[in-house]
Amino acid sequence: MNLDNQFIFFFSALGAFNSIALSIYFLFFSKSSNTSNYFLGALLAVLSIRVWKSLFFYFNPELSKTYLQIGLSACFFIGPFLYFYLKSKTSKSKKPNYNSYYFLLLLVILVIGTGIIYPYQTHPNLWKNYFYKIINYLWLMFIIISAPLVKNVFKKMVDKENKTQYDDIWMISVYLGVLIIWLAYFTSSYTSYIAGALSFTFVFYLSGLLLFYKRKKDFVFSIKKEKYANNRIEENEANQLLEKIESILTKEELFKNPNLTLPIFAKKLNIRPQLLSQLLNNNLNKSFSQFINEYRIEEAKNLLKANANLKIEIIAEKCGFNSNSTFYTAFKKVTNTTPAKYVKK
Repeated sequence: MNLDNQFIFFFSALGAFNSIALSIYFLFFSKSSNTSNYFLGALLAVLSIRVWKSLFFYFNPELSKTYLQIGLSACFFIGPFLYFYLKSKTSKSKKPNYNSYYFLLLLVILVIGTGIIYPYQTHPNLWKNYFYKIINYLWLMFIIISAPLVKNVFKKMVDKENKTQYDDIWMISVYLGVLIIWLAYFTSSYTSYIAGALSFTFVFYLSGLLLFYKRKKDFVFSIKKEKYANNRIEENEANQLLEKIESILTKEELFKNPNLTLPIFAKKLNIRPQLLSQLLNNNLNKSFSQFINEYRIEEAKNLLKANANLKIEIIAEKCGFNSNSTFYTAFKKVTNTTPAKYVKK
């Protein structure tokens, strides 16, 4: 094996080795023994088997047909394990979903039964030409039906008002990772068969970096939060400030200014911006923009009640929004409906 091949083997095997170690952790040693961890561990396991099969076959085309069959059989479970992992993470019910177990049991029986009746050893063309296509399209089908499960997470990442949680990063990393690996294998006939294994290593370490960054960011945030906690505003002072804020916003209608910022408003109140931010976060559990937008939306509701035929552009401008899209997003977030539906109600 020349130096180039040694590098390819090393980087391809790196992700697969770490993945199988992480799989063992989630399946047997994770402190939180929940269904999602088991599905994630199983997903990493079947992905690792698929990658190891590709890796060994790339460097040894005469690889045992039995091992090839095991590698391809594992692929049948990648899509289902992805779907059930995301389903268990997004489900509000803590009860186990026995339908998922029944489906997986049926799939295990079907895959093992097919492997016994049509082994790769004696039916290589059947596996290469038909089963391989079924595997890829089954994998893709589960990627597609998994998309609605991560839709809200994508929205949360785009919306700056919502703070992305650690679990959200996990879900997005797993979903996009599986999608990228599927694309690498599906297009391998135009690139290289080893592309799937290399993409797995790339996705694995990129996800690790994202999770590390998220954890570091949360750690810094928790330190700041604790710093605030040690200097909490007294209840009387907080109530007085909130009354003052409400009075100024109601009388002077400062929220109608689209360029209103926290420092500008703090200066109007004659207090430090840090104190205003602390007050809103600790006492109201809201960001400044969220707090101001609620006043703007209340004004928008009054305008819609007074004149339902007003154009969205006019309402947005009158209430202090810079654009129609910002107004629409804020309105839906505050009222859980659209301006048009609100008028109908």
